[in-house]
Amino acid sequence: MSLRLAIHGKSFNAETKPLMEAIWQEITSKNCVPILSEYFKQHLLEHQFDVANIPTYNEKTGTPTDAHMAWSIGGDGTLLETLTHIGAKELPILGLNTGRLGFLATLSPQDVSPALDQLIQGNYRIEDRTLVSVQTDIELFEDKQFGLNEVGIMKTDTSSMIVIKAFVDGNYLNSYWADGLIVSTATGSTGYSLSVGGPLVMPSSDILIIAPMSPHNLNVRPLVVSSESKLRFEVTSRSQNFLISIDSRSRVIDSKFAIEVQKAPFAAKIVKIPGDDFLTTLRSKLNWGLDVRN
Repeated sequence: MSLRLAIHGKSFNAETKPLMEAIWQEITSKNCVPILSEYFKQHLLEHQFDVANIPTYNEKTGTPTDAHMAWSIGGDGTLLETLTHIGAKELPILGLNTGRLGFLATLSPQDVSPALDQLIQGNYRIEDRTLVSVQTDIELFEDKQFGLNEVGIMKTDTSSMIVIKAFVDGNYLNSYWADGLIVSTATGSTGYSLSVGGPLVMPSSDILIIAPMSPHNLNVRPLVVSSESKLRFEVTSRSQNFLISIDSRSRVIDSKFAIEVQKAPFAAKIVKIPGDDFLTTLRSKLNWGLDVRN
């Protein structure tokens, strides 16, 4: 059976073109049927790739329903982009990393050929990852109001902190006097949440992390809650607005709007081939287990 791959990738330059050519050669030689995002196809054409007759999908309508799998070629940011193309379709996604080692895109280019063999044989597993969704009285990012890593609520200026009044399942939690607040999934625990002091969490864990950014009260620490919790945030700001972000997307909104955050009704399906696991990536990315005393 031919493997139908919905493929999205980031832009590349002449220096990295040979790497992309090698990847493309592997994909087309393994009896796969590629379907390219319009953006990625245009970029391949600009670099003289023979893809004029390759079918495409539109980023707004999303990945085709008859695809067996989605491929993200780039880094973690490209994989997050690809997830917005998939949405609620729950199409399995594999991240091919063409840059530095990522936590999401973990397949290296030299492993494409054996990985394709494993995929064609069905020798892989799929990890369900919790997605976080956002509701408010205005439309933030069309129908893409969900994220794999985190939701961020942040001040927009450089001087004054904001006050974020937080509720969990309707119960008052705390008023955070801070530069902002991160609501992270378990997958996002290695991202923005980690940089503000949040805990590392196994990505299959069904939790959410509430982590303040530079809180005024230093005894206010990150809190782990069930992913079934319904969170509500009311923001007070001197500038009368604040910044909200979902993964790599962001916009400024008026502070009169409350934000509701909860687990999305669908999941991200991350493809893992044998030998690819979170603990190995953790040791490689954070240099755990290395003797750094010398």
